[in-house]
Amino acid sequence: MTLKMDAAALGVFMREAFPQVAEDFVIEHVEANAIRVRMPVSERNLRPGGTVSGPAMFALADVSIYLVVLAMIGPKALAVTTNCSIDFMRKPAAGVDLIAEARLLKLGRVLAVGDVLIRSDGIAAPVARAGLTYSIPPV
Repeated sequence: MTLKMDAAALGVFMREAFPQVAEDFVIEHVEANAIRVRMPVSERNLRPGGTVSGPAMFALADVSIYLVVLAMIGPKALAVTTNCSIDFMRKPAAGVDLIAEARLLKLGRVLAVGDVLIRSDGIAAPVARAGLTYSIPPV
C-alpha cells in the first residue's frame, strides 16, 4: 500500500482540522506504515517536578498513530481512537523534545492497530511505549 498523504499534506491537514494543536507537533518523516513526529517540549507540557506530563506523552502517541493512519488512507478527520494502552518507562530528559516513532501493525477496512515508542531526543532508551487502535470511518 502506498502513501496517500506525505508530511506536507499531513501538516496542512492538521493546520486546517486541528489549528488548536497543530503547532504542538512536527512531522519529521513519513513512509508506508510508519511516521516520526517531534513534540517540542515547553513549559505547558510539564508537570510538577519538571518532567513531561503523561497527558502530553499520550497526546504525542495518539497524534502519531492518527497521522500514520491518515498517511495511508487519506484525509478522513473522523478516524477516532478506540483503545490506548501506554507504559511510562522512565522520566524524559529535562528540557528535551520528545520523538515518537509510530508504525502500523495492521491496517484493515474498519480498524487500524499501531505501536509507538517515545524517546527524548538524542537518547536511545524509550520513555514510553503505547499501543493504539483506531476506528476508520466507513467510505
